[in-house]
Amino acid sequence: MPSELHCRVCGLKQLQPPWGTDGNCPSFEICPCCGVEFGYDDATLGAIQRYRAKWLELGASWFLPDERPSDWSLDEQMAEIPSCFR
Repeated sequence: MPSELHCRVCGLKQLQPPWGTDGNCPSFEICPCCGVEFGYDDATLGAIQRYRAKWLELGASWFLPDERPSDWSLDEQMAEIPSCFR
């Protein structure tokens, strides 16, 4: 799976690239898992790391809990975070 389809904060695969196919044009959509707004809350590596730390500290709850798959695995999903955003 191309890394450009995954949330930079939580690793959830998105239907459309959160930062466009060029990686530079954010969609400003909201990740249904961690609630990050692409292009606002994840604009820098530091912002990504702070957002992720806070999300994990608060229990890694889904922003839209009805969209959480029944077989969801936090560890498997976070393994999909592109290495340059860890």
